[in-house]
Amino acid sequence: MPANPFLDPAFEIRWSQHTPDLIEPAITAALGRAQAAVDVIAARDTGTANFENTLLALERATEELGLAWGKVTHLQAVCDSPALRAAHNAMLPAVSAFNAKIPLNPALWARVRAVAESAEARALTGARRRFLDETVADFRSAGADLPADKRARLETLQGELAEVTQKYSENVLDATNAWQLLVEDEARLRGLPAHAIAAARAGAEKKGLGTAEKPVWRFTLHGPSQEPVLTYAEDEALRRELWTAAVAVGAETPHDNTALVQKILALRAEKAALLGKPHFADLVLERRMAKGGAAALAFVGDLGTRSAAAFARECRELEEFRSGQMNAADNHVGCELASQRGATSAPPTTEKSKCAAPGPLKAWEVSLWAEKLRQARYDFDEEALRPYFPMERVVAGMFELVGKIFGLRVTEKPGAETWHPEVKFYELHDTRGRHLGSFYTDWHPRESKRGGAWMNYLITGGPRPDGSRAPHLGLMCGNMTPPAADRPALLTHREVETVFHEFGHLLHHLLGEVEIKSLNGVNVVWDFVELPSQIMENWTWERASLDLFARHHETGATIPDGLFNKLVAAKNFRAACAMMRQVQLGRMDLALHTRTAEFLDGDLEAKARATVADCMIPTEPPGRTLVKRFGHLFSDPVGYAAGYYSYKWAEVLDADAFTRFQREGIFNAATGAEFVQKILCKGNSADAAALFRDFMGRDPDPGALLRRCGLAA
Repeated sequence: MPANPFLDPAFEIRWSQHTPDLIEPAITAALGRAQAAVDVIAARDTGTANFENTLLALERATEELGLAWGKVTHLQAVCDSPALRAAHNAMLPAVSAFNAKIPLNPALWARVRAVAESAEARALTGARRRFLDETVADFRSAGADLPADKRARLETLQGELAEVTQKYSENVLDATNAWQLLVEDEARLRGLPAHAIAAARAGAEKKGLGTAEKPVWRFTLHGPSQEPVLTYAEDEALRRELWTAAVAVGAETPHDNTALVQKILALRAEKAALLGKPHFADLVLERRMAKGGAAALAFVGDLGTRSAAAFARECRELEEFRSGQMNAADNHVGCELASQRGATSAPPTTEKSKCAAPGPLKAWEVSLWAEKLRQARYDFDEEALRPYFPMERVVAGMFELVGKIFGLRVTEKPGAETWHPEVKFYELHDTRGRHLGSFYTDWHPRESKRGGAWMNYLITGGPRPDGSRAPHLGLMCGNMTPPAADRPALLTHREVETVFHEFGHLLHHLLGEVEIKSLNGVNVVWDFVELPSQIMENWTWERASLDLFARHHETGATIPDGLFNKLVAAKNFRAACAMMRQVQLGRMDLALHTRTAEFLDGDLEAKARATVADCMIPTEPPGRTLVKRFGHLFSDPVGYAAGYYSYKWAEVLDADAFTRFQREGIFNAATGAEFVQKILCKGNSADAAALFRDFMGRDPDPGALLRRCGLAA
């Protein structure tokens, strides 16, 4: 067993021993061994190069480094600290440089090319043929055929991108954590749900703020704290203050990301130019389902066009609703004043506001009035569902669900070491009793943890040469509503969808049956990777599946029929606004990465907003874009850059694929087994479009998503 835990390949990880001071020696050692292994492959006589001693050897050469560095980056995501951040950032340039050099190594490329041109290669089939083709394409798209001076610049550029995107991510986290709003007057909390008030009080107590006699309520920019305020708080000043702080994340000193965004865009554009592409979008999309920036733009543009009329109608309806409600309130006040004077006619205009005409809402009141309209139209308050979604029961029911559909068994393994007391560890088995994999769950916000929800993998197992199978190891994290002192964590329905979403990603990893590790699980093209995750969300809308886990945390009762019917009736409430939000983000992303030169100077926010203003809800003041806090695009050298459209692209796939479950039975084990066999097990062992056709028997139906959203017949 290695003395350094970061280098320990043990399946159950000793997290308590992974201290920041051990990162530098571990990564330095792993880098040295990986480089030595690569050098051996690169020095091999080209006449003796074959699939085993070149391609498979190259994959094995980086395995130890991948595991060690994966632990480092994971810990920084969930347990960030000054020491950990410093250790990570100290080694980041070396790791980035090593990874960038592999496809730019001329001797290594010569050996890979020799294998690709051999008689052995012509006989390869299945995953091995796919691995060869993908490896050759990886080398070429990374610049293997470039002259020496351009290869050298690419190496440098990749290191710069890694450093500047890391800084962008740190700024978003630090700006989020730097802000808090303390409320001492309980009257300002009017309208907030009880759980949000309790959480704010508990948050203050954790910081040593307030007393029983003089309580304090603490609000932050983390989702479970921010969203209830913007949705329910009657105090406009409270909403305005929180909204103003939220949109300032990444936009103000000392955490201003403006220059970083422009540097990232410039580096990406330079990378594309070096590789002979007109822009970064064409570079990264060439091997994805969309194939290029123009096709991706056409896709999101079509969604926008087909949703535009409904979007305009929904915006107008909300403005009219607010105007009507405000006028009704004014009239009520006016009548009271008249009654107090004994008048029989309307009061003078000096005592009554003019009839308010519909017009743009304030940016910090859109969520509030949208919720009021939903409650008025459907008599549906999403908060009424919270008691039926205790976190533990949701998770247990989800595990039961995949048992029914996919023949899987999930069991918690107490006593496993984790990185935080709230984290749990589970094992996944199939009907034959095989240990398919294990995973960690980490569901609630902490200041040391980045925002959002995500799945990641730590160890990739899969079939071994001797016919046995090694288990996979992964994790899923979120920032869901935390438990309160007197009750469990009670989730919103959207949070339930998110839990199911991340578990879909995790199943994609844990069920991988590809012999080549780098082709396993979620290592697929990014406009396909969301299919396994997003299809899982569909079961959170089905009565039969909800009854498995949606039980009142006190009584155990299922969701009443009336409340369930309201949930379903309100499902597509403001669906066009939701659609246009994603169109906005996808279009902005593609504009930044196809017309980069336009954004490299001047007012970044104004320019970004101008590209998508027609997709944004009209407000006063105008809403802000996410450009300076958009981690999907700028917290990674590639990430979702030029690929944010993938969420909607994959949503078309999931909406279409779920129609098969609806026809054949949402618990149909045969359909589930086929989804496992043809999608979840396959990873990147075949073309994504071919995998979809294999499951559905045809190409995707583009109208499936619009029909599900109620935006098409």
